[in-house]
Amino acid sequence: MTPKLPWIIAGLAGAAVVGLVVTQRAGGLVMHPEPRPGVTAAQVLPPRMVLHTPGAGDAYAAARSAPQVLDGVHCYCECAKHFGHRSLLTCFESDHGSRCDICIGEATLAMRLASQGSSLDDIRHAIDQRFGS
Repeated sequence: MTPKLPWIIAGLAGAAVVGLVVTQRAGGLVMHPEPRPGVTAAQVLPPRMVLHTPGAGDAYAAARSAPQVLDGVHCYCECAKHFGHRSLLTCFESDHGSRCDICIGEATLAMRLASQGSSLDDIRHAIDQRFGS
């Protein structure tokens, strides 16, 4: 074993620990964004612009009817990392939401629970349970 190998291994292990700490916030769950005051569905694509994939129409309808709920929910497809999305609502401001089963599933679950009177915290918890790792 070369004298540098233990230092290389230690460095890689340290980087792995830092990576876990950064990605495993709030006891292993992601941090949900706080809904912006006065957020609206003004940027959500209109029905005529939504791709006709299974469930997409309902998901975009959910974004249009409850933007304040979707704006307070983290999207588990990790589009925040890859596309700079702020919240689940952002997924429906482009065609991304119609191409992603996770976005569609989260939006329809959030809307169903909101229509049943669930709080934002309860909706977040249900989404964490179903879509979190």
